[in-house]
Amino acid sequence: MVVRYERSGTAAVVTIDRPERHNAVDGDTAKALLDAFNRFVEDDDAAVMVLTGAGEKAFCAGADLKALDTLDADAPGGPMGFTRLLSPKPTIAAISGHCVAGGLELALWCDLRVATTTATFGCLERRWGVPLIDGGTQRLPRVIGTGRALDLVLTGRTVDAEEALWIGLITRLVDPGDHVTRALALAEEIAAHPRATTNSDRRALLEGETLPLEQGLALEAALGRERLTAAHDGARRFAQRK
Repeated sequence: MVVRYERSGTAAVVTIDRPERHNAVDGDTAKALLDAFNRFVEDDDAAVMVLTGAGEKAFCAGADLKALDTLDADAPGGPMGFTRLLSPKPTIAAISGHCVAGGLELALWCDLRVATTTATFGCLERRWGVPLIDGGTQRLPRVIGTGRALDLVLTGRTVDAEEALWIGLITRLVDPGDHVTRALALAEEIAAHPRATTNSDRRALLEGETLPLEQGLALEAALGRERLTAAHDGARRFAQRK
């Protein structure tokens, strides 16, 4: 089984299980990742998805260059499985070791990134003439800004965990071995809030960030109106507190 789907509390844990290949993705793995994503979407009890790689040495080393011909560049979900799809619920990458090339693109697909001090990041496909084709050119500048994104994309240099935290590439920096535990704790923290409103606000932020401000505000207002009943219920609960 190249990808494992497991439930832990309110989280769905999706693990790329090819440690012998540094969790690199071939065609079968990409299909399994897409299946796991679809399972998460359909799992109403799963509030957050935690994406990780087996072992401590690598989150994901990207596309398996020894099996590049098994990947479909025109796959609707993207060559790496689901990078061209949008999740309706929050997602967290739990990262240890190498998070490079397409693996970095998978991590960027996630909303939040929890990484150990051993983690390294980079667009290493630059060295082999492989293009960023799983969302990296679009998501990286949204996360760390255009200038820093160009630095990584053009040079293909490796960034350590401390620099990744400094430039905003990762959300939390944790001790070695703690990445999944801390990601699951973060997932539970997110899931503890009223989910419909959390997911609605997340959607407003992600869809609105590329819109002109006026349109973004209109989107926020429209989505917010749909959550007014929940807001009133929450206000009543607050008023009843002693």
